[in-house]
Amino acid sequence: MEKIVSLCKRRGFIFQSSDIYGGLSNTWDYGPYGVELKNNLKRAWWKANVYERYDIMGMDAAILMHPKVWEASGHVQNFFDLKSDCLSCRKRFKSEDLKDKNKCPECAGKLTESRPFNLMFKTYQGPVEESGNEIYMRPETAQGMFVNFANILDSRHPKLPFGLAQIGKSFRNEITPGNFTFRTREFEQMEIEYFVKPLDAEKAYNEWVDARYQWYLNLGINKNNLRLRPHAKDELAHYAASCTDIEYNFPFGWSELEGVANRTDFDLKQHAEHSGKELTFFEDSTKEKFYPYIIEPSGGVDRALLAFLADAYNEEKVKEDTRVVLKIHKDLAPTKVAVLPLLRNRPEIVELAKKICRDLKKIMVTVYDDTGAIGKLYRRQDEVGTLFCVTVDVQSLEDKQVTVRNRDTMLQDRIPVENLIKYLSDKLI
Repeated sequence: MEKIVSLCKRRGFIFQSSDIYGGLSNTWDYGPYGVELKNNLKRAWWKANVYERYDIMGMDAAILMHPKVWEASGHVQNFFDLKSDCLSCRKRFKSEDLKDKNKCPECAGKLTESRPFNLMFKTYQGPVEESGNEIYMRPETAQGMFVNFANILDSRHPKLPFGLAQIGKSFRNEITPGNFTFRTREFEQMEIEYFVKPLDAEKAYNEWVDARYQWYLNLGINKNNLRLRPHAKDELAHYAASCTDIEYNFPFGWSELEGVANRTDFDLKQHAEHSGKELTFFEDSTKEKFYPYIIEPSGGVDRALLAFLADAYNEEKVKEDTRVVLKIHKDLAPTKVAVLPLLRNRPEIVELAKKICRDLKKIMVTVYDDTGAIGKLYRRQDEVGTLFCVTVDVQSLEDKQVTVRNRDTMLQDRIPVENLIKYLSDKLI
């Protein structure tokens, strides 16, 4: 884990937020390579779940919602952790993590009794901080899709089953965030709310568990590092008929990557009751009105990104040297191609390399680098997962060919410049 954290900072994937001021605990900024990886991950999820399916539509609901949304969902009453404070060092701990409920694990001081603390961030709407103006930063993206159910029916007239997909920020005032980007207070979710007939719910649930598990495998996750863990009855939320976690074997152990739940008809019933609005579905064939059941695949962008980084990280012996290479899937790789001039003190080589880079940039994500010797440049691109390096040398000026090096095999091909775009495009597709 330390090697991955070091790589992320050294190569511009992830930085500590507000680093020059000492940082803010468990908040992270995504650098140039990190944001590309993150965007590619979200793009791959959207492609698989929205563009490649006929039954799912996208949404982007607001972070701030009416306070009654969270009353109806149960978050105001039930979304809390039991926590204890140390009377000596003033640190706060989640009660379930304490071996000794009376003694501080840090300084051995006396702990207060466990008390409930709501996990939602509270803020105020308007310029005056008054109790009537209290609103919350959303702790999940799901509710934005539930409260828009009637709007979707009225505007798009879908038939069951159909789903809504959303990627967005959520906020939870966790007491024990940690393990790099695995658990943070500000995070991004990829969620689907899939509405089905009640009798079809269990079948749809099983299909979604298989589909979401396979998505990670399709993008290169090692099967040995991925497993399904169905929840026991006593683990299930009160509204859920079933739930399965997709777990990844992180460097710190097996932990949840994504959950797939059968939420039954709880959510639509709750919002209908609290809002007084009609949220049933009318089935033309049977002339019946009913509340659909909801199957929810819900995963974290930041957790998924960490899993893909961990899974792709490799150290290989190359002669007497150790090569660090990020063997990340081609669809996720932050940079597809790097163009490298062999001699940066030869203007005609640099000019040709930059022209090739400009042409490639129109088709694929490409970077130009002339800040070191060619061996050092190769290693740098290996570490960030760049799929191909294109080297422009003295001979390129004469034969109009360049050397293309493959990240995973390190094999090199000599390719005419005029064929370069087709060669690389074929490899990437």
